[in-house]
Amino acid sequence: MPSDQAQSLRALITKQPLAALGTVQGGEPFVSMVPFAIEPNSSKIIIHVSTLAVHTKHMLENSRVSLMVMAAPSPDVSAQATPRASIQGMALQLDKASSEYEEAKAVYIERFPQSLDLFGFTDFSLFSISPSSARLVAGFAQAMTLTKAEFEQILVQN
Repeated sequence: MPSDQAQSLRALITKQPLAALGTVQGGEPFVSMVPFAIEPNSSKIIIHVSTLAVHTKHMLENSRVSLMVMAAPSPDVSAQATPRASIQGMALQLDKASSEYEEAKAVYIERFPQSLDLFGFTDFSLFSISPSSARLVAGFAQAMTLTKAEFEQILVQN
């Protein structure tokens, strides 16, 4: 992947705070919106969701998920050329007693400090999404598929 596209992907994923989350329920797709954070030493995506939400129930039943992160719309860029990344992966609910949970919580709160109070709600859980592949559309006719290793190499902070 050209370095300018790698930088674009990294900027898109690290600057945009929201993603469309695709889950599967009974073989049918379902899409919702989630704030997300990226673990700095891996390409894992952290989301903090309520167990009352339908998408959380879907992830507990079927861990296959997809996230789409899009650049903000611009009047200078056609809708078809809007940069975006679609990430496929597996979602895992983190155990609140684990060190992984504490690390993920710190990453999430660093990105969303206003969410600190939600961690006191018993119905909220952290999920870690391990990407298996990604698809970047950097602009019109600029699409490419990335393996897990390629995606991780771009996102991991050195």
